[in-house]
Amino acid sequence: SPRTPSLIHMDTTEVIVAIASPPGPAARGIVRLAGDGLHDVLRKSGLDLTPERKRHTTTLQLKAPLGEVPVDVLMWPDSHSYVGQPSAELNTWGAPVVLDAIVEHCCQAGGRLAGPGEFTMRAFLAGRLDLSQAEAVLGVIDAETPDDLHIALAQLAGNLSRPLGQLREQGLNLLADVEAGLDFVDEDIEFVSDESLLRQLASMHDRLATTAQQLHDRDATHDEVRVSIRGYPNAGKSYLLNRLVGHDAAIVSDVAGTTRDGVVAETMIDGKRFRFEDTAGIERHPDAILAEANRRASDADRIAQLRLWCVDASDAAAANQRIELLATAKETARASTIDLFVSTKADRLNASRQTQAGPPWLAISALSGHGMDELRQQVVAVTGDVAGHAGLVVPGTSRRCREVLHHAAQCIASAREAAAQRAGHEIVAAELRQAIELIGHVTGVVYTDDILDRVFGRFCIGK
Repeated sequence: SPRTPSLIHMDTTEVIVAIASPPGPAARGIVRLAGDGLHDVLRKSGLDLTPERKRHTTTLQLKAPLGEVPVDVLMWPDSHSYVGQPSAELNTWGAPVVLDAIVEHCCQAGGRLAGPGEFTMRAFLAGRLDLSQAEAVLGVIDAETPDDLHIALAQLAGNLSRPLGQLREQGLNLLADVEAGLDFVDEDIEFVSDESLLRQLASMHDRLATTAQQLHDRDATHDEVRVSIRGYPNAGKSYLLNRLVGHDAAIVSDVAGTTRDGVVAETMIDGKRFRFEDTAGIERHPDAILAEANRRASDADRIAQLRLWCVDASDAAAANQRIELLATAKETARASTIDLFVSTKADRLNASRQTQAGPPWLAISALSGHGMDELRQQVVAVTGDVAGHAGLVVPGTSRRCREVLHHAAQCIASAREAAAQRAGHEIVAAELRQAIELIGHVTGVVYTDDILDRVFGRFCIGK
C-alpha cells in the first residue's frame, strides 16, 4: 500500500477539516476547520459569514435526507488562533452521520480531511507550542486518571520546556564566550575564565543528568505504583490481592504454597493506578521449585515501590513471624521502597485465642472487610511521593527524550573533562555545540521530518 505522506510535506496553507469532538453519538458535536482560505471554504459551503464577528448562529444546507441543519459557528478570523491561521468550529447535533456529512460538505467546498495531529502540528510550526507541549496535548486527550491529567497540563504549561529552554540559553551564551576566546586567542582578552567555564559546565551537567533520570524513572514506572505482597505461606496474601483489586485474580486455597508464580493485577485507588503482585510464600527450606519461586518474589521486591508484609494473625507462630518479617524487611530495605505491615485473618482471632499486635501492624480481614478501608488509605498516603516523582512528563515525551538528554549530559561531561585537562577550547566548543543541538531536539528548536511524524502520528484526526 502507498506510504502515508509526511505531515511536514503537506501544504500547511490548505484548509483542513475534521471532527474535533469524541467519537460516538452525543447531544452536540464539533467540526473544526483551519487554513488560509477558510473564509472562501465557508462561503462555498453556504456559510457567508461576517469575518469580524466571532460567533454566528445560522444553518447549513446538507444533502438529502439531512437537509437544513442548525450550526453555531465560532470564528478565529486571523493568525491569533490556536493554529496561527484563520480557524472555525461548527457546533451542531452530535449524531455521527451529521458530523460526517458536514466534513464531506466542507471538503467539497475546497477543504481537505486533516491528517492525525495536523492541527497541533500547525500550532507547533506557528510557534504556539514547542514539541514537548504538543506531546502534552496528546497526554491531555489520553489521560485516564487525575494524575495523568495533572502531569499533561503541567507539561503543557511548560514545566519541561521552560527549564530546558533556560539551559539551552545558558549553553548558547557559554558557547559564544568560548568561541569568542578562540577568535581572539592572540589577544590578551579573557571572555570566560577556566574556573567559570568549569562551574557552568558542572551546573549544566547536573541539571541535564537529573532531568534525564527523571524521564527514565517516569517511563520505567508507566505512572503505576508497583506493590509486592510478601509473607509466609497461607498468610492470606492471595485473598488480600483479590480483595484489593475487586475480582478473583489469584487462586485462593487453605493449602499452603498454592501461589508459585507471581500473580499480577492492576486497580485504581483514589484515582491512582496500582500494580499488585501476589508472590510465593517465604520458605525456610525450599525445594528447587520453591527456591525459584522465592527468587522471583525477591525480583518483584526489587522493582516494587511498596511492599505489603503479611502475617496470619490467627497462626500460633504469628508473634515469631512478625519479628522475622520485620527483620527481613529491614535487611532488604531500599531507599526507594516503602514497607507496610499487615495482620491478616483478623476475623479468626477470637476462635484462635490470639491477640492482635499493635503498630506497625494493621489488623485486617479480607473476608469480612475489616480494616480494608484503612489499608487502602495507607497505601495511597504512603505512595504519594512515589507518584509525584514519576510524574514529570507524559510517557510519549519520556520515551522520545530520555536518551537524547542522556547523550547531551555525556557531551557536557566530555566538555568538562576537556576543560579540566586543558585539552583545548576547540574540543569544549564542539561538545557544547552538540549538547545544545540535542537539547533543541527535545523542545523542537531543532527537528526533522522523522521526529515530527513520530510525534504527531500518534494523534487522532481532529486534534
